Amino acid sequence: MYYKENSNQHNKCCNLNKTVDIPIELYKSLRGEYFVGYADNLRLGNNTSAWARLYNPLHSGVNLHVNVWTVADISEAPFRAQFWFNSTPSGNVTISNLVTPSNTALCPLPIPKIQLQSASNVVEEPEGGIKAFVRRGPPETTLVDTENGKFIFPPGGSFLVFLSLDGNASIPASGRIAFGWWEEKIKDGCIS
Repeated sequence: MYYKENSNQHNKCCNLNKTVDIPIELYKSLRGEYFVGYADNLRLGNNTSAWARLYNPLHSGVNLHVNVWTVADISEAPFRAQFWFNSTPSGNVTISNLVTPSNTALCPLPIPKIQLQSASNVVEEPEGGIKAFVRRGPPETTLVDTENGKFIFPPGGSFLVFLSLDGNASIPASGRIAFGWWEEKIKDGCIS
């Protein structure tokens, strides 16, 4: 950017470099690489569980960066959320259509490569992978955390939230799991 100052005595020209720091989420959104979505009406209780995950398909050509997750609307009983990396879940898998790019000013709108999958009323915990951490919550609370993209999953990988009730697991319950993530293209085995 050039700035020109006029005065009666002289003209000055100077070259000003403009630097702006923006959050990575905004940068990825501007590029059409940031997405948000949720799995709604997840049913659990009656000695069953529910889960939702971000799944990176084998031939997606992108790495998945998990930015934020939310567990909400479980009002019937205290609950437990287990967070699994690269596991294989059980149940009847549904792919959520409640997904959108965060930048809706782009035309055409980008389509995510990552799938937001879920299942309700499952009876088994995920297999394989790693149970990375666990959070507990009382009824009518929302659990949320920002990971800033540090959870990174290559094609074939996944980030899964597995919900179950603590204590009286025989009552019916429902909940919602939401995610924010970005996708980074892989070029020749490296991130571009």
